Amino acid sequence: MNNKLTAVITTVQQPTESVRQLSSLLRRINSGLIVIGDKKGPADFDLEGTQFLSLATQRETLFDLAAALPTGHYARKNIGYLAAIKQGAFSIYETDDDNAPLGNWEPRAEIAGAISVRQRGWVNVYRLFSEDRIWPRGFPLDALGDSFSNLPSLAEETIPVRAPIQQGLVNNSPDVDAIWRLVMDRSFDFQSGLSVLLPRGAWCPFNSQSTWWFSVAFPLLYLPSFCSFRMTDIWRSFIAQRCLWELDLGVVFHGPEVVQERNEHDLMRDFKDEVPGYLRNRELVRKLESLDLSRGEDSVGLNLLACYEELVRDEFFPETELDLVNAWLRDLEKARSI
Repeated sequence: MNNKLTAVITTVQQPTESVRQLSSLLRRINSGLIVIGDKKGPADFDLEGTQFLSLATQRETLFDLAAALPTGHYARKNIGYLAAIKQGAFSIYETDDDNAPLGNWEPRAEIAGAISVRQRGWVNVYRLFSEDRIWPRGFPLDALGDSFSNLPSLAEETIPVRAPIQQGLVNNSPDVDAIWRLVMDRSFDFQSGLSVLLPRGAWCPFNSQSTWWFSVAFPLLYLPSFCSFRMTDIWRSFIAQRCLWELDLGVVFHGPEVVQERNEHDLMRDFKDEVPGYLRNRELVRKLESLDLSRGEDSVGLNLLACYEELVRDEFFPETELDLVNAWLRDLEKARSI
């Protein structure tokens, strides 16, 4: 059975200590690291066991998306996903260059032991790993009050579930929105705990900080380009959750596995980039819930496209996003057939 793991990051700097630690760990388990560069940043990346794809190298690939994606954009990470798939990855671990693995970091299996959330609607998963007032980036602000006063209801026992998307939590500087950082910012560590499954009808945003993807979910890796930077992975997460429902699957969240020494951010700029989500995340999710999608693993790519077509109609994205989605699906087919 193929169990090849490949990690993917983007960077505009030379190897950080966090990346060195991840690379060393990956080498010990015979796994690879793909690093995606951009117009800013190093021309090369001197780190053993790492494949660095500069902007020029990306454009030399067979992927149509390499020329079509905007530069200076996090969505160039899509090229890293395609490169990993082309090289035969069964699972992809994505993270950022300021996240270092904790001592409990280890490759995840697609079958995970998890306890299922019983409720539907918005679920603040962070509350299952902390008693503090904290929430994930992308969580609706008008759902926070209820999430603090009522813990999510859980099933009585842990069961093995197929989990082709798994979100790991991050210590020290977790993925929260600019409002939390502007008002409450501090070093923060989560508690360990049981992994949690979000079934059909339950929503929580997930991010790209420490996320595991398995082959059936590879089409859902696509990061959109024509939305704000702070929404690209969040809106992807809602689309991915909706598509998983047609496989009778859901996203699994597990306890902290990395620690982040956060790169410098302009918090007011982050806030501005998050405004589309503050205003429209609930609406976006309602649109996705209303879709009549197709069942089965062969329909994942078609369902992805259907989601974007609906969101373009409702002006979450411009028409140009559909050109990139179609290029992604063509490139994905090429990557899987090579």
